[in-house]
Amino acid sequence: MKKITDVFKMSEFKKKILFTLFIIVVYRIGATIPIPGINSDAVKSLFATYNSGLLGFLDMFSGGALNRMSIFSLGVMPYINASIIMGLLQSAHIFQYLDKLSNEGNHGRKKLVQITRFGTVIFAIVQSFGIIMIANKIPVSLGVRIVTDFSLSWIISSVITLVSGTVLIMWLGEQITERGIGNGVSLIIFAGIVERIPSAIFKCIKLLNTKELNIFYSLSFVFIIFVILISVVWIETAQRKIPVHYAKRIVGRKIYDKQMSFLPIKINQAGVISVIFAVSVLSMPLMLFNIFPKIVFCGFNISEKFINMFNNNSIVYNIVFVLLIVFFCYFYNSISFNPKDLADNMKKMNGFIPGIRPGSQTELYIKNILEKITLTGALFVAFIAVLPDFLKRFVNLPFFFGGTSLLIVVGIALDTIGQIESYFIMKNYEDFIKKSNLKKKWFNV
Repeated sequence: MKKITDVFKMSEFKKKILFTLFIIVVYRIGATIPIPGINSDAVKSLFATYNSGLLGFLDMFSGGALNRMSIFSLGVMPYINASIIMGLLQSAHIFQYLDKLSNEGNHGRKKLVQITRFGTVIFAIVQSFGIIMIANKIPVSLGVRIVTDFSLSWIISSVITLVSGTVLIMWLGEQITERGIGNGVSLIIFAGIVERIPSAIFKCIKLLNTKELNIFYSLSFVFIIFVILISVVWIETAQRKIPVHYAKRIVGRKIYDKQMSFLPIKINQAGVISVIFAVSVLSMPLMLFNIFPKIVFCGFNISEKFINMFNNNSIVYNIVFVLLIVFFCYFYNSISFNPKDLADNMKKMNGFIPGIRPGSQTELYIKNILEKITLTGALFVAFIAVLPDFLKRFVNLPFFFGGTSLLIVVGIALDTIGQIESYFIMKNYEDFIKKSNLKKKWFNV
């Protein structure tokens, strides 16, 4: 409570919070504005029937904008897809130009961001066209369709509207990152998921009042959510601390005595990025097969099989989802954590791990630990992501808020809290330096 009250005592930080809330409100308003030529009742009917699997995930990432066919229906998915492609290209070292930019410091990072933006626009064009074609092909019921007037002019205007909405979301996220608090794109996803909590609570209360929901199921639901919440917080903050000893060394005119420190390695380095990336990758073939629903190979309709499999939370879908989460956990660690650079820096500073020789042995030791704890964290995240689906199927619990949602919400909340605490530490340090300089000035006078 003291930290919360301290927030509102700092005018600069208060402005950052108010600016972040203002951008989120703008995003939520845009998520309710439908594109023209859409039958809103038909869209709601479709999602009431098929709001599961990837369709439900995509709607969750769009903050409910997809089930309204709003101008923000694409959400942040094109931006995430572009970021994945850029990360893969940089880690694979296919293009020397990208490697050159990554080594050019701030200027190179700006160029990479610009390339990612262009990639976002390309993905947005393809995905907006896919959504429009899918919406036109899906009949909600006999004689009722989502698109009321399908024509070339409507297709062009809808594509422009959806792409503009994606670009606007990307810009809003960047504004939060630069002028607000936390990571902008993550907070936009966070706001879209949290927005569903009040309606889910009211639905539960309504079902309890009408006795359509058993009190035992309700208590079981609350208990399971509570356990998952604690588990996610624990795994997101868990670390493996490797002891590091620093020998006596001389730097300039200063002599540093022997010191002992720890090298903290998070069990889940990727956080919720692995889950977001996995959903994003699964959404691409789903959209492709919906656009081309009659792809036949050896007498089998591949498109129909894939759509049925990945829209109904089948065993195959969950297995693929788990494998993708594990892959992206390792992929994220490979591009964000370099054991070789870490071992070299420790060697330069006369640091060593007890019982491990500096240099290549230290690198191998850190790499082995990283691989083991990454597998543990990845399997835990994957387990939490698919657990609610199995419980809903076998225990028949009314899950309105699944494990994937909890992973994303808790991960983003912890990251934002960490950034706020870092801001407070930096601000207090700056104030301390100013006071120290003022004392020195008066002392010299």
